[in-house]
Amino acid sequence: MSDTPSSVVGTSDPELLEQIENTIRFLAVDAVERAGIGHVGAAMALAASAFELWDNHLRFDPQDPEWALRDRFVLSNGHASMLQYSLLHLFGYDLSLEDISKFRQLGSRTPGHPEYGETAGIELTTGPLGQGFAHGVGMALAAKMAGSQFGGDGADSDADRPGQNFVYGIVGDGCLMEGVASEAASFAGHHALGNLIFIYDDNSITIDGGTNITFGEDVPKRFEAYGWHVVDSVDGQDRAGFSKALAEGRAETDRPTLIVLKTLIGRGAPNFEGRNKAHGGPLGEDETKLAKQGLGWSTDGDLIVPDAVRDYCQARGAAKTLARKSSDAKFDAWRSANTEAATKWDAARGRSLPSDLIEKLVEDLEGVKNATRNHSKTVLERLATLVPFMTGGSADLAGSAAPPIIKSAGIVGPGAGEGVDPFAGRNIHFGVREHAMGAIANGIGLDGTFLPYCGTFMIFSDYMRPSIRLAALQKTPTLFVFTHDSIFVGEDGPTHQPVEQLDGLRVMPGINVFRPADGVETAMAYAYYLERAVTAEPNNRAPVLLSLTRQALPGLERPASFQPKDVWKGGYIVSDPAEKADVVLLATGSEVSLAVEAAADLAADGIKARVVSMPCVELFLEQSEADQDAVVPDDGTPIVAIEAGRAETLRRFVGRRGLVIGMESFGASAPYSSLAEHFGFNAKNVVARVKAHV
Repeated sequence: MSDTPSSVVGTSDPELLEQIENTIRFLAVDAVERAGIGHVGAAMALAASAFELWDNHLRFDPQDPEWALRDRFVLSNGHASMLQYSLLHLFGYDLSLEDISKFRQLGSRTPGHPEYGETAGIELTTGPLGQGFAHGVGMALAAKMAGSQFGGDGADSDADRPGQNFVYGIVGDGCLMEGVASEAASFAGHHALGNLIFIYDDNSITIDGGTNITFGEDVPKRFEAYGWHVVDSVDGQDRAGFSKALAEGRAETDRPTLIVLKTLIGRGAPNFEGRNKAHGGPLGEDETKLAKQGLGWSTDGDLIVPDAVRDYCQARGAAKTLARKSSDAKFDAWRSANTEAATKWDAARGRSLPSDLIEKLVEDLEGVKNATRNHSKTVLERLATLVPFMTGGSADLAGSAAPPIIKSAGIVGPGAGEGVDPFAGRNIHFGVREHAMGAIANGIGLDGTFLPYCGTFMIFSDYMRPSIRLAALQKTPTLFVFTHDSIFVGEDGPTHQPVEQLDGLRVMPGINVFRPADGVETAMAYAYYLERAVTAEPNNRAPVLLSLTRQALPGLERPASFQPKDVWKGGYIVSDPAEKADVVLLATGSEVSLAVEAAADLAADGIKARVVSMPCVELFLEQSEADQDAVVPDDGTPIVAIEAGRAETLRRFVGRRGLVIGMESFGASAPYSSLAEHFGFNAKNVVARVKAHV
């Protein structure tokens, strides 16, 4: 990797640099003042160092924010969003002063926290503290893997081939207190992510007071123990010292770097600086005036960008674009010399899928009895060849097929073995770090080269919920694979038996939750993920979540008219009586085969039952009313929903007086067959309850 900044060094004129610093500082102050709400303290403190990073170190093209070889910038302490918006505006991204004037207003491109997809140049959504840090780890891992797997033999410049970009980030005390950051920092150090540089805004302030009231640990030593390279005690106003620390971080290729930057929160506001009240809220009219007067800034109007500042920053943005064009020429030379690697790179970045993907995934799965977690393993092994840019793993549960190790794909990290490239594989051992696992997977997806999957037992999705939520909010192409999805986990007992988790995940906007009933439905859930992550317009993409069984299930017998893509309708008819049904049995996952068995017993007693499998509630609700009614009629026919969980998200289909056969309590420790008998998930009980209801 290059040990020099990505473009020609900018100005050393102290007066101009001070003017630029104050421009950034007061754009933040004025925007927050206009909105009446926001966070000025960090932006005021970091103005000098953030500009140094963007001006002389960060590699980007403001005319093409999606340039694949760009460095990534992560503002983990996303409440300081005006710092980033100011930099984007000054360097020529598509973000105007008018946009800044609408900070935190409805529909603006300057929301209170950076939102991926809303503003050009924003790499990810940040705000929930620690999440940006963990996502940045995923971005750095993706770049390392891309360099190994698509980098070829190099080029004239190491920075002009895939995977040679750096990930730079700013992180605050709040982020480092959150557990997700600890998990991610441990992972990054162990995996030797030398392309990751985080700047720790060490201002000794929390919202409630000084950090000494709650956060007294030695952060540098903590990160050294994680395996990081630490540059301690850099003055936030010492541009030369900070620049040297950044160069040192780039030169340290075997360890991620933490630069401990000593800053003064609210710098320039005489009654706020260095105090916890500088963290959030506007300064107010009087303090704003005092701050501007103290720093020699005009008090006549607001959102001021002096001509000298604008001219310089526009010229620097143009220089970044010109440097990108030079890089493209070198990249083209690399492509010509590495045609095989370039072809693979193009396929990954272009999300190239086989035309017969569905046929290959469902092949030989019809009628096969197995746990859906094992069907998932079969599908993933096929995808290792069919879609070689998929990567992922589990939280130390690969032996339980959640997800499994794909033997043909190799291991990422130290587990790859002595003398083996640690980034040439695609199986990731996340360790027992569920929360960071979800965020790292999201970061991999946001990088844009690999399609990420990750998983654990369904019960531990609770540990991952903030990361799953961010995947949904950002429309990140992350696949969450959860197994052991009901009380039928068995002997491990109620601590490991998910009851309410499915409902809790289904009510989250922007995610599709699949609970497949057999191998075909499992394969089609994977196919849907790939189609949605690849072919949909960005605003229509969504992460996908799989809910898979520990126990074996029979393969379903379906009508001759069934087509695999019927699964993508969210709900379809598995079996139907010759005459109008007396009752509809609607079930998901492991309870679909139970419904089929119950329907047969009901038929023997003269009750005609339709069986509906609903692998994805969200997709079913996207169908037209007519299509929904054709599967689940709204004509007074009794509807009974069956699911070995709370099943409250199925109640909408049965009506207020309908019957839901679900869990009313937590589970218990026993063999799963005993639990089925005890909690009534057997044909005998279902038949009795249906008869009583009908």
